[in-house]
Amino acid sequence: MELNLECECNLICLDDFESEAKTRLQYSDYIYYATGADDQQTIQECRAAFKRYRLRPRILRDVSSRNLDTTVLGQPISFPIGISPTALQKRAHHEGELATAKAADKANTLMIVSSHSTTGVEDIATVTPNALHWMQVHIFNVRAITERLVRRAEKAGFKALVVTVDSPVLGNRMEWRRVRDYAMKRISFRFPNLETDDPEEATNVEKINKKANNLSGFNDSETWEDIRWLKGFSHIPVVVKGVLTAKAAKEAVPCGVDGIIVSAHGGRQLDCVPAPIDALSEVVYAVKDSDVEVYVDGGIRTGTDVFKALALGAKAVLLGRPILWGLACDVSWQNGENGVSQVLNIIKEEFSLTMALMGCTSLADIEPSMVVHESKYLTSSRL
Repeated sequence: MELNLECECNLICLDDFESEAKTRLQYSDYIYYATGADDQQTIQECRAAFKRYRLRPRILRDVSSRNLDTTVLGQPISFPIGISPTALQKRAHHEGELATAKAADKANTLMIVSSHSTTGVEDIATVTPNALHWMQVHIFNVRAITERLVRRAEKAGFKALVVTVDSPVLGNRMEWRRVRDYAMKRISFRFPNLETDDPEEATNVEKINKKANNLSGFNDSETWEDIRWLKGFSHIPVVVKGVLTAKAAKEAVPCGVDGIIVSAHGGRQLDCVPAPIDALSEVVYAVKDSDVEVYVDGGIRTGTDVFKALALGAKAVLLGRPILWGLACDVSWQNGENGVSQVLNIIKEEFSLTMALMGCTSLADIEPSMVVHESKYLTSSRL
């Protein structure tokens, strides 16, 4: 596989995109995307935790040809890196989710669309009719709102539902609260995926719009029975997002879920939780006797991060904030997919390079023994 790590505007790694995006975005928009809950320890840990894992390469392997293909819930993608759901993408670029969808389609990978996206599912499906889309949903207090969104996603050809399970109330996002009032006066977005012609439901949707814009709660009475309810009427697979413990993973399996995303919600919910990469192994082990696929997001910024996650058991990884930085850094401002495409291409090429240096020619070559925690070397002098 030929490597091409060149990029426009000297943005050659994902961190470069965040630095550039900070200069391009409105300050309040950057704060909305970049910051998290309370002291933001989890945001820092999501990234720092990856650095505490060490790679153990195999040498003298023919790696002249490498295949990055894989599947997620049986659907093929060209490399094991997809796009996590992020709300309000039009804060980053006027094309918002349409630009992201086009970039994901071009890269032949997965995009998970947020229920609080600023573009409707039908418009996304029309622009990228052959792309792989999953739909992120909440179990709202008014179940009819959730059910209607599920039906719309199914009709639009979405292949799975992703239920966010770590948000009975929304986290204490202090940095955002400091600028929220100004930001809401400057611009307030609607959520087309929640719109309805039913007057009674419209009143409930209006409440949800206000809650989402003001970072209030969703449904603090949600339980595993709601997941069973969703699984019972959905015609497509169900994935739960926000699992960080073996106990929660084991509770998910009898509910019939098809996948689990190990995630700390980008550090935006409960602060001081484990970094997803640290929680990954116990979740994978907890569901090892089932058919449940495990994915991970949070803190992934390099090809080596991707490799570590796959070695620790993830089927694929998902990017959140880097996609938003890519949107914001589109150099033309006319075709927002360019920045997202650059982000995806860079991390794909970095991952391919890591594969070569680790002596792997396919994802099947990646083994758990190839990644160890740094404590192995801190407590023993033997290799």
